[in-house]
Amino acid sequence: MKRTRFESKPGVTFTDNATNFCIYCPHASAVSCILFDAYDAENGVPHSMQMNADGYWQVEIQGDQSGRWYAYDAEFVDDESKPDSPYINEFFADPYSKHVTVRNTYRQDARSYIFKDDFDWEGDSHCFPDDPRDLIIYEAHLKDLTAHTSSKAKGKGFYQKFIDPNQTGGINYLKRLGVNCVEFLPLHKFPPTEPPFEQTTPEGFQNSWNPYSSNYWGYMTSFFFAPESSFASDYSNRFSGKTTAAVTELKEMVKHLHKEKITVIMDVVFNHTSLFDVNPLTHLCPDEYLRSDEKGALLNRSGTGNEFRSENPVARQLIVDSILYWIEEYHIDGFRFDLAALLDRKSWDVIRNKVHEKYPKAVLIAEPWGGYYSPHDFSNHDWASWNDRIRNSIKGSAPIHDKGFIFSEWQHETRRERLENIFKGTLNHGEGGLYNTSAHSVNYLESHDGYTLGDFIRISLKPELQDEKIDNREEHVKLNPSELKVAKLAALSLFTAQGITMIHTGQEFARSKIIAKTPYPDDDVGKMDHNSYQKDNETNWINFDDIQYNLSLFDYYRGLIQVRKHSPALRMCEPHEISFEHYGNPLVITFYISGYESGDLNDYYVLLNASGNEEANCKLPEGTWEVIANKDIVSLQSIDIARGTVKIEPQSGMLLRKLRH
Repeated sequence: MKRTRFESKPGVTFTDNATNFCIYCPHASAVSCILFDAYDAENGVPHSMQMNADGYWQVEIQGDQSGRWYAYDAEFVDDESKPDSPYINEFFADPYSKHVTVRNTYRQDARSYIFKDDFDWEGDSHCFPDDPRDLIIYEAHLKDLTAHTSSKAKGKGFYQKFIDPNQTGGINYLKRLGVNCVEFLPLHKFPPTEPPFEQTTPEGFQNSWNPYSSNYWGYMTSFFFAPESSFASDYSNRFSGKTTAAVTELKEMVKHLHKEKITVIMDVVFNHTSLFDVNPLTHLCPDEYLRSDEKGALLNRSGTGNEFRSENPVARQLIVDSILYWIEEYHIDGFRFDLAALLDRKSWDVIRNKVHEKYPKAVLIAEPWGGYYSPHDFSNHDWASWNDRIRNSIKGSAPIHDKGFIFSEWQHETRRERLENIFKGTLNHGEGGLYNTSAHSVNYLESHDGYTLGDFIRISLKPELQDEKIDNREEHVKLNPSELKVAKLAALSLFTAQGITMIHTGQEFARSKIIAKTPYPDDDVGKMDHNSYQKDNETNWINFDDIQYNLSLFDYYRGLIQVRKHSPALRMCEPHEISFEHYGNPLVITFYISGYESGDLNDYYVLLNASGNEEANCKLPEGTWEVIANKDIVSLQSIDIARGTVKIEPQSGMLLRKLRH
């Protein structure tokens, strides 16, 4: 085979007189680029490609081909080089597609769309934080914040609805709450539909686990450069992405968020690829992009069917190219890497170095497990990561059998020394440490995985609820006094820990995920859900009317958000600036925070009494202190004055402030 020399830049590029196409497919014996005048045209025009010594195929086609669709047709000389896939004789979209048009089926049958983007950013660039600890992250699914009728959002698609200025949900809700960062669940192109439940497809796929046949959360990426098109205004029952509405509308959403000084983080899934659709990484070049064992079977430590082969330089480059593309073309400010421990360590460094070389303040956050538990390792490689130790120590790892501090118990891995270190940032020099700096600790009590914090509290205090069906929704959603006390103690504990703070959608009003009525065969309808990844219904959609039932908790979170944003010492003081007092009861935790080195004008005193029935009498440091948080309310302005000794009720806390002289 004749091999030519050319610059191998994957995807589509334009010159003055031509359009260039390039794809990596080293084991193919021949590749053609097929151009189509319409997405669903039965016949296209093939153009033979040439391969260089590095395994890239390229063709230059005269003229500007914008407005047309393309796909690749690959041939293989023998079974040894041919991928073991039911789709191998299909046309494949480009793995570097900037936009794809798909059928709304599990196959998707994607075609790549050729276009030139001329989006008007109106001077917008980025909203990078000066310090990641300045962020108060709100983890959210885009559709959850706009789909319920209570959001009152208008628009033809969910990107548009999110920025509707007259709604209750979407961007208006983020502004009302006061957070300065939103972390969206995946927005890369994924197949929202999975194979039909308990049927065998013509390709031999069998879905025995998902009665909804839906991939609502989106953790099954097909195309790492293309936006999810089902959220766009051109979505129809049969197709999505027939225009580039998703491209324009996602950028418009980011621009609106930046105007409100809200940092935008994307959840990205580079640890595996989608399984059932006709996508090129899984079915055209699996040997290059997916890991396999010594017998040739795909590795599956992700629990999702395969693992991305990030150690392959070509696969690693795709990750880097994708991240830089989203920063540059979509003005995304940061990324949360799903199951990031499944990526090889060299890739951690390459990704960080390539990104921070151009954008030193871009946010990189790892979910530091998958293949193994690795927060400490990520910190050594200068990454932030999710801190599950604060989550488990404060609330527990299981709502019945392994409860934590806020329930007057000690989670099985936790003791007093570890909890003190957690408030300092879970630092390596202390008990149970994970991080070299608190800037690497993303502190959270709730995420998209598992029970909501509200439901965790409900079950912990009334275990029989775990398996009960909810008859009276309003009565269930409204926290009783005991539940409310625990919820506020949890919030105060989270917001007084050093590091980066993250809350999940609805945490601020004790959202309950009650499995909604459905036409699908689900015996758990009416129960609380701990894994709602497949439910595109009111199980997940935010009912903003529920805020009224726990309005005092909602206001408590709003107050904590304001206090934390205006109090640098609460998020980024030095470890030696925190000192603890000790009482006879280890469940009473108080600590002094100096604001000097953080530039804060104030010092702070935190008092947390997790005892179930024992009041705590705590002696304050000298001076007169302003109370800015108690068991009921939080305010940036002084609520009360305290000096000498204060009494802290069981399962409650206080936050005090004093101007430093």
